[in-house]
Amino acid sequence: MRGDPQKLGPCGGTSANAGTPTNIVNTAVGGSKLHIKVQETIYHPGFYRVALAVKSLDELPADPVAVTRDTEKGPWSISGAIQSNPQMPVLADGLNSHRTRPAAGTQLPPFETDVQLPNVNCEKCTLQIVQFMEDHGYNKDGGYTYHHCADIKITADPAKPIDKGWPGQS
Repeated sequence: MRGDPQKLGPCGGTSANAGTPTNIVNTAVGGSKLHIKVQETIYHPGFYRVALAVKSLDELPADPVAVTRDTEKGPWSISGAIQSNPQMPVLADGLNSHRTRPAAGTQLPPFETDVQLPNVNCEKCTLQIVQFMEDHGYNKDGGYTYHHCADIKITADPAKPIDKGWPGQS
């Protein structure tokens, strides 16, 4: 997942520029781990969350609930809610929590993790990665959250039971 604009939920864009989807559909095996690599090009303290929509973008969760404080420039985020025991459609939450600015002239290293996929079948699921920004002003298109999505075809592993709690699985 790359690119701008990234503010508007659920998958990026802004009210002035919806962005251009790549129309690339990646593939994965259900019930396996998916390797995710994110390069944060502009430092924002906070964390990442990964969610999966199987049938419709409407399945994606609301952005993390922000705790804010009022400032002369408007609301400012302090922290965001993290699901310590993620529930469908959230696959992982609170990833790469970071609050230390890198030294001047250096870049944050890429954040990498493996996320467990449900054992499902879907021709075009949407994998959503959001970045919740702490210590940040409110932006009209995305609140305190940046949004990215990727389309993914998941083929269930026949050796494992189907995760029937996900939409469209039987």
